[in-house]
Amino acid sequence: MAYFLTRDPCDPQFWDERFEKYFTPWDKGNAPADLQAFLQTAAGPMNTLIPGCGNGYEAAFLAQAGWPVVAIDFSPAAVRSAQAAIGEWGRHVIEADFFAYTPAQPLDLIYERAFFCALPPAMRADIVKRWATLLPAGALLAGYFFFDDAPDASPKGPPFTIHSAAFAELMSPYFVLLEERAVSDSIPVFAGKEKWQVWRRL
Repeated sequence: MAYFLTRDPCDPQFWDERFEKYFTPWDKGNAPADLQAFLQTAAGPMNTLIPGCGNGYEAAFLAQAGWPVVAIDFSPAAVRSAQAAIGEWGRHVIEADFFAYTPAQPLDLIYERAFFCALPPAMRADIVKRWATLLPAGALLAGYFFFDDAPDASPKGPPFTIHSAAFAELMSPYFVLLEERAVSDSIPVFAGKEKWQVWRRL
């Protein structure tokens, strides 16, 4: 069992420790099925941002398909791990703070996978507002969201669950839900509580 000194997931050192010790139970190791299906049905390449990209497999997948993509992480160790994991596609991964990063070109898509649920509940409103700030009207937020609608659900984490109704309430001032479905290829830490969703910026 790995021992960690840092307990605050808002601190980059929290994630540095885990990547340096190869403790990454959220790492699927490839691009998940719903993202692959999303790409296949898209009208064309979308300028994409991936916050909290971890090992960057999705960035490599999109880049290989010819999509303009930037994947960011505020953990230097995560960035190094991603660049090693995806080889030549590692040039799409940079060290940056989601709350300060400004894209060079307007975004068409933010891809979400285990970023929202990685940070404490107190940061949820700020994350949603930042999504809304980064995405122009009509742009999309698509990805995987970690829900627990049980009456006694406790948002311990990371990963931190959220009630689906609470999430919808956070999103409603800025986004409309276009698509939702259960996930067929979740890894164990997310199994049974993960939904694929696509939201459009109002």
